[in-house]
Order: sequence, then structure tokens, then C-alpha cells
Amino acid sequence: MEGAAVTLGSVSTAPSTHGNQEAWTSGVALFNAGHWWEAHEAWEPLWLQAAGAERHFLQGVILLAAALHKRWVHGSLTHRNYHKALRHLEQLPPGYAARTRGIDVARLRHEVWEALHDPARRPALPLPDGSGIL
Repeated sequence: MEGAAVTLGSVSTAPSTHGNQEAWTSGVALFNAGHWWEAHEAWEPLWLQAAGAERHFLQGVILLAAALHKRWVHGSLTHRNYHKALRHLEQLPPGYAARTRGIDVARLRHEVWEALHDPARRPALPLPDGSGIL
């Protein structure tokens, strides 16, 4: 799928450990390349270890990746995973994703929604080093 990439944030403050940083970065690179299932798999170990707001955040982005995968790989016209993702992202304290990952959640939600309806759209997450998207 080809399309316009959209930057959804700026420099993040990154997770606390180097291993977590690598897993997050790997998932971001996969997500930005349109390998949504693989991004989900890269982030799942982080989600399994997370608690509180971080767990909700990771569950939300994993479900957004799953929604894109089901739409564009399996042709699903349902948006169940998208709506489940919103329930997790709505649990975040204000500004949480912007402070920890450089992500504007409202914009991410919008860009994923647009991408679910237009194969030319491809949302992209900011890289942790602030270099933008791949």
C-alpha cells in the first residue's frame, strides 16, 4: 500500500530501559512500513510487562495496528479493534502519550480512522530519537 505518511508527534521521552526502547523503536519502524501485525508482535512483550497508563497506551496502539492489519490484509470492513483501542486510549491521563512517546493521540486516532477508509493513507508514528518517520 502506497500513500502519504503523516508524522503524529515530536521527540519523545522514551521508555525507561534500553530493551524497551529497542522493542518500541522496532515496532514503530514496522508500523510506519505498514507491517502492522509485526508491529503488534514487537510491542506485545512491552504490554505484558506494563501497568497503569503505559499498559493502556500500549494496548491502544497494538489494537490500532491490528485494526489496520485486519482492514488492509484481511479486507475486514468492521472497526471493532479501532473502537477497542479508543477505550484504552481514553483511559490515559491528559498529555501522557505526548510526554512519554511524542504522540498526539487525537491526531493518531484521526489518521488511523482515515487510513481505515483510504488505502492511500498511512499513519506514521514518530521515532524515539526525534528524527521523524522512516
